[in-house]
Amino acid sequence: MQTRTEYKNQYRNLTVADMALAKAQEKPDDVAIFLEDGQHITFGDIVDEGSRLAVALTELGLRARDVVSFQLPNWREAVALDIACSLLDLVINPIIPIYRDRELTFILKDAATKALFIPHLFRKFDYPEMIRRLRPELPDLGQVIVVGGDKPPADMLSYGQLVRDADPSTLKRGRVDPDRTKIVMYTSGTTGRAKAVLHSHNTLTRALDNGCEAWELGKDDIMLMPSPVTHITGFANGIELPFFSEAKAAFMERWEVSQAMDYISRIGATACISATPFLQELVQCAGDRGESLPTLRLFACGGASVPPSLIRATHRTLENCRAFRVYGSTEAPLVTVGFQKPEEEALAAETDGRFYNWDVQVQDDEGNFLPLGRDGEIVVRGGALMLGYGDSEQTREAFTANGYFQTGDIGHLTPEDALVITDRKKDIIIRGGENLSAREIEDVLYAHPDIQEAAVVAMPHERLGEGVCAWLVLRSGAAGLDLASLKPYLSESGLARQKWPERLEVTDELPKTASGKVRKDQLRKRIREQVTGQSS
Repeated sequence: MQTRTEYKNQYRNLTVADMALAKAQEKPDDVAIFLEDGQHITFGDIVDEGSRLAVALTELGLRARDVVSFQLPNWREAVALDIACSLLDLVINPIIPIYRDRELTFILKDAATKALFIPHLFRKFDYPEMIRRLRPELPDLGQVIVVGGDKPPADMLSYGQLVRDADPSTLKRGRVDPDRTKIVMYTSGTTGRAKAVLHSHNTLTRALDNGCEAWELGKDDIMLMPSPVTHITGFANGIELPFFSEAKAAFMERWEVSQAMDYISRIGATACISATPFLQELVQCAGDRGESLPTLRLFACGGASVPPSLIRATHRTLENCRAFRVYGSTEAPLVTVGFQKPEEEALAAETDGRFYNWDVQVQDDEGNFLPLGRDGEIVVRGGALMLGYGDSEQTREAFTANGYFQTGDIGHLTPEDALVITDRKKDIIIRGGENLSAREIEDVLYAHPDIQEAAVVAMPHERLGEGVCAWLVLRSGAAGLDLASLKPYLSESGLARQKWPERLEVTDELPKTASGKVRKDQLRKRIREQVTGQSS
């Protein structure tokens, strides 16, 4: 693993609580984050709310280094919770709201979560009812706090009541070491077991600062954030951006393209960093409506395949906006920052971006660094790199002897300091910016009584970049299986709906190597040809 001392001059050594308190003192009535309903978040109000929440958590028995999880959408309460955890030196654990029983049980157990914040209702889903089912399996979970609703269940607490009853003048702050773990985020692993990614205050802020510096974000900028704040992109560039920069953020609770168009125009949003489908729909809608969104000046696009034609279409349709591809991960956020100059359109469209403030190398299977233009595994080092995984064995396997993180992606470097991704070494499907573990989906399918073998691969998806295709070999005597008959089983399994296969291919046998390993490269090629009608 890399040594932190070589990057110490890049760190602020400040926490979001430090920055929030300073902003609240300096400009309490200024908007920090815009909300669609017009109830915008000001620095003074959100620091008061975060301080009250910190007092309440202390009174509930939470102590420094305890883990506090939240499964909230892009709501103001997530911002207050981030400040509260920073004030108390608690470790915060964002969980994607679409996760259900299977994923949630693993994460809350693995993190040893002491307190959990959930919505009362979001997208018609009853979160308290889910937690009731899971709670017997979660011995560490002491408190469940419900946001919204008239009254929480008897064994849960009301967020609103906690905040109202707390006296912020009684808050006692201790020293918080900005090099210690601030946040734990779970990302899909190739083995099917999610990995706990650990970031400190300093590493997360460095990732945020890299983008702010490269894109020259300042007091006139508003960052539209439709990505969930439970992703590292949304957490850093949504929740924390207004406190560590002069730019503001603008939350969207859920993406709806016509509402996004109106919202951008209403508040004058200037920037966005999000997944490919959002940009695709925005450009299409703007073209259909004959609008050019003149305030929008940049759109950083990543998390799924970005067609070069989309970048060029953006420049034709949105008169002042430069779109570009970026590359990164939860472990190594924002390794590249794109190309913004008009004369760099080809690089913006055809590469995965210019790397900025990262040491990026490409290595062969023996660990030797390769020259420009040669494909190999991308490995990175930098001040924004994670501390490691929660599992020390996973950390050991992820890093080279000289401290580079092995991304699992295949690509090459160009003379323009650009990165080009050409393939994926790790067994991950990127669906609409969401990393899905093929192995996790296969484990669920293998438990089906009619399935003898299962291989899950990515397939092309017009809107989401990649979809989920399951290749199946059925047991002898099985009557047959299709998507409709599989859905009740998938629902009962507790697997989140976005991980369900969208296509089944039943075959007599799966292609394999001599050692018996499934040739997923062949399966991906076959389904790509079937979906697109093109061979490669």
